[in-house]
Amino acid sequence: GKEVVIANAIIAILTIGGQQLFSFFTFSCPCHIGQNLIYGLAFLGVPALILLVVGYALNNQTWRLVTGKRSPLEEETTPNRLLQCKLICFVLCSITGRALVAPVTWLAVTLINGSYYVCAMSEYVSVHYYGADPNVTASERRRILATFPCSQLVPPELTQARDEVILLLRYQSQVAGWLLIAVVVITVFLSYCLASCFSPLSFLHFRYWSSYVHNEQELFDEATDQHSRLYALQHVRKFFGFVPGSENVKEIRIPSLREWQAISGLAFLKRVDEEHYDYSLLHDWALKESVNGKYLKTDEDP
Repeated sequence: GKEVVIANAIIAILTIGGQQLFSFFTFSCPCHIGQNLIYGLAFLGVPALILLVVGYALNNQTWRLVTGKRSPLEEETTPNRLLQCKLICFVLCSITGRALVAPVTWLAVTLINGSYYVCAMSEYVSVHYYGADPNVTASERRRILATFPCSQLVPPELTQARDEVILLLRYQSQVAGWLLIAVVVITVFLSYCLASCFSPLSFLHFRYWSSYVHNEQELFDEATDQHSRLYALQHVRKFFGFVPGSENVKEIRIPSLREWQAISGLAFLKRVDEEHYDYSLLHDWALKESVNGKYLKTDEDP
């Protein structure tokens, strides 16, 4: 849908901006043998992994998929295991596709930029790109190559060799970045094509179904908010003796110390029978206690 496309575009743009700021303020290649690779790969992979986890966490479908799956009631309501597994796989693919937008954008932009790749791979360039004394040992050669990302550490006689190495590594990095973009675009396009081919609905029917699901979710959220508000209102009125927002309150209820203690503190979701839960301590108190208590007339002088 349009909303998904717009959301993905916004995520990609924010990721690109974040990558540029991240590189400008934090990235500084150590230019030391054995450390360049770890440093460069860390800047390439760790932010991408974090963005992937955040993408999973911010997707409501993730929590819809995992919440309550260990409940005994869940086992009773899913008799068709094969169909359930297919549905889970489909939803996981959908969630993963959305979650991969930011990390793939990060990897593609950093590879096209080339700085991280140059830092990580500088000491592993083939020897024929290094125009120096062939009698230099392999360890010394790698040490000198590791300094190439830092121009101030390179001897003047190796400036030309450094420029060639940097150009080679940027070429490799940018080619890898564009190949990643091409693979992702082709994969996404083919996935949509296959999903459309195997869809049991026609094009217009599918659009109607998408619209229905969207509207149903909006209406359900509105009903949930109103229902929970009205349900909570009954318990709050029982505790305080009036409805919040009322303009003409005749009397208010004065809760006792024991009642204040009963609704204070921490509580887990409490199961009261086979079909119902207590959602809070106030909910539990309202279902158990009577409406007796001390009342105060609001129109009387204190």
